Amino acid sequence: MKRWLYILFITACIAAGSSFIAREAVHTPTIVHFDIPEGWPKPVYPFKENPLTQEGIALGRRLFYDGRLSKDGNFPCASCHQQFAAFSTYDHSLSHGYNYTLTTRNAPALFNLAWQASFMHDGGINHLDLQPLAPLTAPNEMAETIDSVLKKLRADTSYRKQFTAAFGDATINTRRTMQALSQFLLTLVSAGSKYDRVQRGTASFNLPERLGYAIFRQKCASCHAEPLFTDFSYRNIGLPADTTLNDLGRMRITHHSTDSLKFKVPSLRNVAVTAPYGHDGRFYSIDDVLQHYRSGVVNTPTTDPLLQKGIPLSNFEIGQLKAFLYTLTDSAFITDKRFGIPASMVLPAAPDAGMHAK
Repeated sequence: MKRWLYILFITACIAAGSSFIAREAVHTPTIVHFDIPEGWPKPVYPFKENPLTQEGIALGRRLFYDGRLSKDGNFPCASCHQQFAAFSTYDHSLSHGYNYTLTTRNAPALFNLAWQASFMHDGGINHLDLQPLAPLTAPNEMAETIDSVLKKLRADTSYRKQFTAAFGDATINTRRTMQALSQFLLTLVSAGSKYDRVQRGTASFNLPERLGYAIFRQKCASCHAEPLFTDFSYRNIGLPADTTLNDLGRMRITHHSTDSLKFKVPSLRNVAVTAPYGHDGRFYSIDDVLQHYRSGVVNTPTTDPLLQKGIPLSNFEIGQLKAFLYTLTDSAFITDKRFGIPASMVLPAAPDAGMHAK
């Protein structure tokens, strides 16, 4: 009798253990390895604090495209960061926000964020996990409160399931929401342009591109350092201040007069698809930017020493330089379906009024 009780006890323990393991397996996220392109530096993002998982990335992607993160439901993150424009705002110098307002800066492109230690044009945010809080709560952007966003997410059964899949239980809080967004944003790696293929030895520049690359390395690379095409520094490039916006750039963060009108050096990757340019989008074409460097630099006490005399560029050099800059467009990145709106969120297209059923 005792032997049978013992066997039943062991069997029950094994069954309970198996059930526990099965439940744990359901909630164990699938780890995703972050691939560093060959020849690139080590990322600065602390992946150990927020490991990439398939479930976390999927959750972050949905959050990125969900208008409910904004006050009126019309302004998801993706409204200012459009994939076809390398996740910048296409054709608008300043983005639109809640209640017909305008933002005060040109939305920066989103890619290769794992290598950035600070964010925004002025570097005012020092961690990717914190960055979404700024546009989410800005009254002229998404105009929400984090408490309201969390309330909406907690009321959605499908979100509770996704948070469980990504983090092990249905707790929905600020940290997890921001970490999920970060996981998606970290996957936005742009390293597949023609330039990259040339560096890998699988393509070659034509003559104008090759000449432009030489000009770039001579006259631009000190600030737009390869392979990320930025050194992440803050510089005053000699732009006259906009008297309407009165944006003093980095000085707003440090309160040091020596930082007046300094803004982060942007990456030139995908530059051909991210117009308009400048922290306030004042330049509508690459030609406008190059013309500024050639003859439009305004010298002030904080103008970068490298630019105080401008950058001498002939018309021929501008043409060749542009040919090289076009090689920085990563067509695969801006069309990759993994980064687009999830299929489950896409509304069916309205029927064309001119079409008739057959």
